[in-house]
Amino acid sequence: MNVGVYVDGFNLYYGGRSLCGRGSSGWRWLDIRGLVTPYVGWVGADVVRIVYCTARVDQMESPDSRVDQDVYISVLQQSGSVTYLEEGRFVSRAKAGPLVTAHYSITHPALYHATGDEDFDSALPLAIEDDPQLGQVVMATVRRWEEKGSDVNVAAHLLRDVLTGAVDAAVVITNDSDLGVPLRMAREVVPVGTINPQRGFLAGSLRGTSTDGVGRHWWRQLSAQDFFSHQLPNPVGECRKPRGW
Repeated sequence: MNVGVYVDGFNLYYGGRSLCGRGSSGWRWLDIRGLVTPYVGWVGADVVRIVYCTARVDQMESPDSRVDQDVYISVLQQSGSVTYLEEGRFVSRAKAGPLVTAHYSITHPALYHATGDEDFDSALPLAIEDDPQLGQVVMATVRRWEEKGSDVNVAAHLLRDVLTGAVDAAVVITNDSDLGVPLRMAREVVPVGTINPQRGFLAGSLRGTSTDGVGRHWWRQLSAQDFFSHQLPNPVGECRKPRGW
């Protein structure tokens, strides 16, 4: 059974950071092949393809992070930990939206409503606007850094390999709800394993039952120990693990 593995790189990274601790070391030098292989439990399974979908961080915004990322991506390919790299893009842009209070829930943030007594510094990107539904709200302009394309790239490689018969089963590492439809379609053709790299619950659209479609599907969730226990050698060729990793 030929198995393809499809990795949402940023989803995996932020999952590891949440589980292991942002400032902690010992988890970033991750061996993707070593991480996923113990979970592939189908009889006769052979991981023949690992597609790693990511984006390079902006060199101007974070030069040190870009250098570290370049080293890591090079090592993943040199070591055979991944077999194919698909790159999206990392973009920085200004976005305006209503200001929320300091105490809010993630799903239902509380808006900060203008009282009329505000005295904003003219240098700040803040403005009071009348919204027919929300009332008087304070609009704030912030800078956001966004990774674009990884979810689409995961879906494209997954469906191409499944529908062309290049793989007999697939494993997808993500907790991105946008991949719900591609995974559901893939389960109609081959067994699919879904690995959640995040601390929280699996996104609802990624769930299903083991008997959907062709059946033999499974779901797993990573732990901090999964990251710490599956690290690449150091060095790999002439490349050494970045300091603090």
